Amino acid sequence: MATTMEAATRRRHKLSRWWSMWVTGGVDHDAVLHQIAADSGWSGRYAFLIVISAAISLLGLLMPSVAVLIGAMLLSPLMMPIIGLGFGIATFDTLAMRRAATALLAGAAIAIALSVVFVTLSPIQTITSEIAGRTRPTLFDLLVALLSAVAGAYALIRGRGGTVVGVAIAIALMPPLAVVGFGIATRNWTVFAGALLLFTTNAVTIALTAALVARLYGFGSHLSRHHTGWQLALFVGAVGLLSVPLMAALRQIAFEAVAQRQVRDTIRDRFPDAARLGQLDIDYASDPIRVRAVVLTPRLDPEADRILIADLRRRLNRPLDLHVDQLRVSLDAPGVEAAQIARASTPRDDAADTRDRAVADLALIAGVAPTAVTVDPGDRTLRVTAAPLPGLGLAGYRALEARADRLLTQWRILLAPPDDAPLPTIPIEQGVVDIAALDALAWGAARLDRTLVIDGGTPAQRRAVAAALVTRGAQGVAGVAGGRLRASWQIAPAEE
Repeated sequence: MATTMEAATRRRHKLSRWWSMWVTGGVDHDAVLHQIAADSGWSGRYAFLIVISAAISLLGLLMPSVAVLIGAMLLSPLMMPIIGLGFGIATFDTLAMRRAATALLAGAAIAIALSVVFVTLSPIQTITSEIAGRTRPTLFDLLVALLSAVAGAYALIRGRGGTVVGVAIAIALMPPLAVVGFGIATRNWTVFAGALLLFTTNAVTIALTAALVARLYGFGSHLSRHHTGWQLALFVGAVGLLSVPLMAALRQIAFEAVAQRQVRDTIRDRFPDAARLGQLDIDYASDPIRVRAVVLTPRLDPEADRILIADLRRRLNRPLDLHVDQLRVSLDAPGVEAAQIARASTPRDDAADTRDRAVADLALIAGVAPTAVTVDPGDRTLRVTAAPLPGLGLAGYRALEARADRLLTQWRILLAPPDDAPLPTIPIEQGVVDIAALDALAWGAARLDRTLVIDGGTPAQRRAVAAALVTRGAQGVAGVAGGRLRASWQIAPAEE
C-alpha cells in the first residue's frame, strides 16, 4: 500500500516538473501582469475607443452590415478590462480587480447610453437581422466565449497579443451592448434582456476562464489551496448558473427548427403535388402556437384545417391554432404535361429551361395556362393576367404578384388582375383614408392601364383620393357625391 502511494506521489512530482519546465517555463509573470495592468484600466484612449466602437457597432446593426460590425469588433476596447478582471481573480489582487471592473462597467455604461441617444434620434428603429441575432443567446455562445477566452489568455501569456483581436471578433462584446441600448430606446424589453444576457455570458465566461488559464500557468502560485478551491467553485457555479437559461434557449431554437420543417411538410403532404405553399407564418410565442399558411391549390380541401391541427398536435405535442387560406388555381394539365414531355425529350439550353420553369410557376400562381404568360427576355419581364378567383379583390391579386416576385427573383413580374375584379371601398376613419385600399387601387389601375372614378363622400375627400392615386402612379378623377367613397373604372376617356 505504501509502495503504491509513493509511486503515485512520484508521478505527480514528475508531472509537476514537466509542467513547470515545458508549459509554464519561460513565462515572465511580472511582465504579463504589468502589460495587463497597463491595458485594462480606465484611460482617455480607452474612452475614445469605446465611443467609436459603439457608434460603428450601432451603424452596422441598423444598416445592417456584417463588414461594419467586424470593423467595430477590431477595436475590441472591452476585451482587456475583462481579461484584466480574470487575472485579478487568479492572483487575488483586489486592486487590479477593482480597476478592471471599474473600466468595464464605465465603458459598458457609456456604450449603452450612447446607443440609447443614437437610436432615439435615428429615423430607423426597426429590428434588423443583426439585432435579432443578438437577442437569443444559447449554450453555444457560452462555449464560444469559453474557448475564445482560453485562446486570448494563452496569447497574452505567450506574448501573442495580436491574437486577442481575432478573439474579440469571435466573441463580439460591443454589438450586444449596442443592442441593449436599442432595446432601451425602443422600449423593447425582450431585445434588451436577450442582448444583456449575451453580454453578461461573454463577460463572465471570459473573465473566469482567463482566471483559470492564468492559474494553470502559475499566476497566483502564492495562494493557498483554500483560495484555489473558491476560485474553482466560482467558475463552476457561474458557468452552471448561466447554462440554465442558455440551455433552455437552445432547446427552444431546436424545437422551432424541427417544428418549422414538420409544419411545412405536413401541410404540403395534405394537398396535391401541384399545390404550392405560398406563405407560412408561425408564432411560437403565442399560447397555443399560432400557424397561418397560404396554399395555392387546384382543389380546395374543406377538411384541411381540422386534419392538419390533429396531425400537428400529435407530432409536436403542443397546443396549436392553425388556419390555412386556400387559393384555388386552375391548371391546364394536358398543356403542362405536354410541356414537360417536350422539355424532357428535346435538348435545350439552361436559359430556356430556367425561363420555362419560371413561366410554369407564374402560370400556376395566376391560375392560367403557361401559354397565357408573355415573356420579354430583353428586360427579363413576365406578364400575365390572373384568372378570376371568386371573392378575391385587388389586394388579393396584388398579394399573388408579390408571392410570384419573391419566388421568381430573377424576373420582373407584372401580374394584372382580371377586368371584373371587385374594387375596394375607401374607408375614412377620423379623417384618415385607408392607405391599403389606395395602394391596391393604384396598383390595379397601373396594371390594367385604366382610369379610376371616385364617387361618394365630400368634394374635398374625392379630390384628396384622386390626388393620392396620381402620386401612386395611377389616374383618378373625382365623380359625383353621395354615400361612402367608392371607386369604379372609367368607361369613357376623361374630358379635357
